Amino acid sequence: MAAPLPEARADRKLVDGYGGGGISIRGQTFRRPIFLLADRVLDWDFGDIAALTLADFKPLLDLDARPSILLIGMGKRASFVRPDVRNGLREAGMIADLMDTGAACRTYNLLLAEERAVAACLVPV
Repeated sequence: MAAPLPEARADRKLVDGYGGGGISIRGQTFRRPIFLLADRVLDWDFGDIAALTLADFKPLLDLDARPSILLIGMGKRASFVRPDVRNGLREAGMIADLMDTGAACRTYNLLLAEERAVAACLVPV
């Protein structure tokens, strides 16, 4: 399914589609979970989406300039993360919003077009 492409700078990593087991970002398809930031894509290695820990977000926590908004696209359906994980992300300056991957892709594109400090953790659908 296509994600809407709002106006954004050409150097930004926008989602241009998702579905079929992948996420397309500026024409490149990723078939594994990823961290998506305005300027880069990183692999997201975790054990179980239903049992995420703060350590699963280490690549984002290690950034010098962390996003203030973190969208977590959990696949076909949104789920919950443990309160200690949500609190740990908040203490690191990131407000986490959990949703299905399609909603996370669309929301990420809109927030990025608004020049917001956003990142997304995306599980392909």
